[in-house]
Amino acid sequence: MPPALSALWQYRHFILSSVLAELRLRFDRSVLGGLWGVLNPLAQVAIFALVLSNVLQAKIGNVDNQYSFALYLCAGLTCWNLFNDIVSRSLNLFIANGNLIKKAAFPKIVLLANLVGACVVDNLLLLTAVLALFLITGFTLTASLVFLPLLLVLTIALATGIGLILGVLNTFIRDIGQVTPICLQVLFWFTPIVYPASIVPEQLQNLMAFNPVYTLVTSYQEILVFQTWPDTGSLLNCLVISAGLLLLGGFIYSRAAEDMADVL
Repeated sequence: MPPALSALWQYRHFILSSVLAELRLRFDRSVLGGLWGVLNPLAQVAIFALVLSNVLQAKIGNVDNQYSFALYLCAGLTCWNLFNDIVSRSLNLFIANGNLIKKAAFPKIVLLANLVGACVVDNLLLLTAVLALFLITGFTLTASLVFLPLLLVLTIALATGIGLILGVLNTFIRDIGQVTPICLQVLFWFTPIVYPASIVPEQLQNLMAFNPVYTLVTSYQEILVFQTWPDTGSLLNCLVISAGLLLLGGFIYSRAAEDMADVL
C-alpha cells in the first residue's frame, strides 16, 4: 500500500473525529445547531429560484418548468462549490498549520483528508437542499441519479489532486496563492454554470471540452435538469485526468514533505 494511503488508513479514526469536531464547533451555542447546515444552502438556492425565475423569468432549453434556469444554476453550483471549496482551502492548508507541522510528527496528508471530509459534508447538505428544491418545484427524480455518487467521487478526486499540488507548491512559492483565485474565477466563467453551453460559439465549445470541470458540471445538469444519462466517455476521460492529478499530487507531496517544515 502506498505510504499516503497507509497513513490515511492508520489515522482514519483521527480524521473522522476531526471532521465531526469541526462540525460541532461550527454549530456550537446555536439553537438550531446542525439544521443551519441545511438552512444556509437551502436559502441560497431559494434566492436563485426567486431572482432568476420570478424576477428575471429566465428559462433553460426546452425544459418546461418556470424554475428551470434557477435549477440549472443550482445543479452547476452544487458541483462547482465542492470543487472550489477543496481547491481554495487546500491552497493555504500547510501554511495555516505550519506551527502544528513543525511541532508534531504525523503525516501531513491527514490535514488534507480532514479538509476534504469537511467540504464533502457541506456539499452533501447543499445537495440535499437542491434535491428538495427540485421536488418542491415539480421536477421528478429519475434513475439517472445513480450517477451522482460517481460524479461526487470524481469531483473530490479532481479537486483533491489539484488542491494537493497547489498546496505544496504554495508552501515554497507564495505567488501560487495569489494567482490561483484569479485562475479559479476564469475557470468559473469558462464553465457553463450561469449560462447554457449552447450560446457559446462552436469553436469555444470545442475548447471548453478540455476543461475537466466542464464535464462534471454538465453531467450534474444533465442528470438533475435534463434528466438524461451523462456521457460515459467524457466521464472516463475525467476519471483518467483526476487519477493522474492525484498521482502527480501524491508524488510532489512525497518529494516535498520532509522539506516543508523547514520553510514554514
